[in-house]
Amino acid sequence: QVRLVESGGGLVQAGDSLRLSCVVSGLIFSNYAVGWFRQAPGKEREFVAVISWSAGSTYYAESVKGRFTISRDSAKKTVYLQMNSLKPEDTAVYYCNAGVRQKSDPTRPGGSWGQGTQVTVSS
Repeated sequence: QVRLVESGGGLVQAGDSLRLSCVVSGLIFSNYAVGWFRQAPGKEREFVAVISWSAGSTYYAESVKGRFTISRDSAKKTVYLQMNSLKPEDTAVYYCNAGVRQKSDPTRPGGSWGQGTQVTVSS
């Protein structure tokens, strides 16, 4: 099992940037993927971005493509989400997620979740 701890959320204005971090404790297997989901009040949790641990292949939700970048530092066992050009609709609790990579559906979550970090974007 892996433990995930997110950080980096905060209060920003539209157009600003934030970088979220997810520190992974425990073994990360070669077929694992680590990604980000988010959930706004009154809405369902939605996929944001994911990266495969071995190859570093990435996949993004259409709503964040071109603005967000997911990356990983294997030595530090940390995944980052660089968020640029933030919009009010990006406001949500952001959750780190990890588990076995789903080749047929990159948006499907794995079995491990962090506790979340709040991102609030004001106009």
